Amino acid sequence: RNDLHRIFEKLDKNGDGLVSLDELNWLLERIGVHSSPDELVSLVGKTSLDLIDFLFFYDAIIKQSNVEEANSLEGDLVKAFQVFDLNGDGYISCEELQSVLSRLGLWDEHGGRDCKSMINMYDTNSDGLLDFEEFKNMMLLTNS
Repeated sequence: RNDLHRIFEKLDKNGDGLVSLDELNWLLERIGVHSSPDELVSLVGKTSLDLIDFLFFYDAIIKQSNVEEANSLEGDLVKAFQVFDLNGDGYISCEELQSVLSRLGLWDEHGGRDCKSMINMYDTNSDGLLDFEEFKNMMLLTNS
């Protein structure tokens, strides 16, 4: 039996095979999903869930929170891209990259790696610039 079955059984305090919205809300609060009772009723569409309903609902909530997390990351990457894209043309040039890294104290002139080679590593269309998708790939690959 999997963890979700055990969670369901723990939530189903009176053992009737149903989890009330209060019990469901208690679980959601624990995993960081905050809903008002009215929101929960409109989300669930009923006042209690059997095991099958619970599994579907839990799966949907987790998928939704993963989507929100991904959107939040995308938003952060857009902001970071805008910091580097000094002239606002939608591309990061070698000069822009070097300028921002210098201001952040992250540019080592004696490090031997010039900004062209840094850009070339992620510049998939070989135009000598980083567009947003290339920048995003660079950030996601260097942080993983």
